[in-house]
Amino acid sequence: MSESPIRKLRDDGAPNAVLQPAGWPRPKGFANGILARGEMVFVGGMIGQDGQGRFAEGFAAQMKLALENIAAVLAEAGAAPEHIVRLTWYVRDMDEYLSSLTALGAAYREVMGRHFPAMAVVEVARLVEPLARLEIEATAVLPA
Repeated sequence: MSESPIRKLRDDGAPNAVLQPAGWPRPKGFANGILARGEMVFVGGMIGQDGQGRFAEGFAAQMKLALENIAAVLAEAGAAPEHIVRLTWYVRDMDEYLSSLTALGAAYREVMGRHFPAMAVVEVARLVEPLARLEIEATAVLPA
């Protein structure tokens, strides 16, 4: 009897497994899909604002603070960034996002390490907070 494909995906000890169809090019900075089993944690849209209501200066700094805010919420459930299976980014200006990729990558790795969940980036006309440059939602799964 052959080994389960799910078991093979999980053999590296990671809490979740990246789903990469054969023959597809590896995406940069995100995963096509994630296999997860366990308790789910849903984090509402986080922005780059600290506990005193101050916004970080610049797009990459706001993104880093938004991810730090997500990590703080996850910690309340005993979870960490490596448990994130999906991120949805809502950005006010796609050109600002695209022109900041190098700085975003460095700031992202400071919070998330080399963990790249499934992700979508969507440009929106506005956010509730006028000073927010982006808002990020997260879904995490704690292993069963």
